[in-house]
Amino acid sequence: MKMFATERRDRIIDLLQERKRITVKELSSEMGVSEATLRADLNKMELDGLLTRTHGGAVLNDEKENETSFNVRQKKNKVEKAKIASKAFQHIEEKQCILLDASSTALELAQLIKDTPIRLTIVTTGLQTALELKENPDITVILVGGVVTNKSTSIEGTLGLDILDSVNIDIMFTSANGFTVENGLEDFNLYEVQLKREIVKRASKVIALIDSSKIGKSSSAVFAKVEQVDKLITDEPIHDDIRSQLLVKNVEIIIAD
Repeated sequence: MKMFATERRDRIIDLLQERKRITVKELSSEMGVSEATLRADLNKMELDGLLTRTHGGAVLNDEKENETSFNVRQKKNKVEKAKIASKAFQHIEEKQCILLDASSTALELAQLIKDTPIRLTIVTTGLQTALELKENPDITVILVGGVVTNKSTSIEGTLGLDILDSVNIDIMFTSANGFTVENGLEDFNLYEVQLKREIVKRASKVIALIDSSKIGKSSSAVFAKVEQVDKLITDEPIHDDIRSQLLVKNVEIIIAD
């Protein structure tokens, strides 16, 4: 079966995370794709900061940079994130006030919303998300104020919290770097976590958009306990043990087809 470019590149990242370095010949053998196509993929991925080209192959970039760079996260598991965003879109109704965090999955959702004739107020902590939505005349976009740091596309800190006291957030759509039953939703940026905690308290409903690679994974700090999450949208069925524990805690689990 022919692989799309995004699928090939996701697979390349998966293999590099397993082995740290790989050759074009190995990729071609494993994926059934021509070496010429794979060289073009690797060259493009190097430009995007995902990896470093070597003679005959590639190595994975610094793990911390790969984990935290929005440019990297946006391209990772893109097919799964698109499915999750499509399912999340079905929960949005006319005239609602929703919040989209600065995650790459929320950006996928914003890209669906931007071309839809629907009247919404959208609060966001994501710079790219705000820019994506601003051209739709039916949408009022509110960007939460705060600090913007190097290589970040998110607002950090709680300087802009006052604006949240002026709106009623019907749904907060948020992703995370990790999600466990014990801890809930976790992320790596402590300043962004601080802001997310405050937003969770103010939202009437919290819908977590978590691709299956993040479930069972921990990160630096918790911003929402499981009890604060109303719905979890993911791309694959969840292990029975985790599923039963979430259901006991009244978390509705939705699998994106």
